[in-house]
Amino acid sequence: MKLGYTILYVADVPRTLAFYEAAFGLQRRFLHESGDFGELETGSTALAFSSRRLMSELGKNPSMPDPHAPCSEIALVTEEVAAAVDRAVAAGALLVQPPAQMPWGQTVAYVADLDGFLVELCTPVAQA
Repeated sequence: MKLGYTILYVADVPRTLAFYEAAFGLQRRFLHESGDFGELETGSTALAFSSRRLMSELGKNPSMPDPHAPCSEIALVTEEVAAAVDRAVAAGALLVQPPAQMPWGQTVAYVADLDGFLVELCTPVAQA
């Protein structure tokens, strides 16, 4: 078995795709003609978005994310964390935590996307 995709529930899928393209340089894989579902290329696993409206129609009740009390995060790996933070903030992301060196050697920063999802921007984890 392998992880195929992760779906975040957002208010406006086309707006979110455009934000992730501008903020993180990700490429659009797919946007359904309804505008209620889309995917971005992120390597072997896609990052997908579904509208909260669609999820409500399907009988789910998605909650709103809170970057200051997150229950999850997505991580995007880059060698240039500070530059990635600057690009994300310029595209409208909220800076949650500036780049910092972690005790295990990784550089990590956090931003929140337009819907409040926490996005970790980090260097690769070094293998011991």
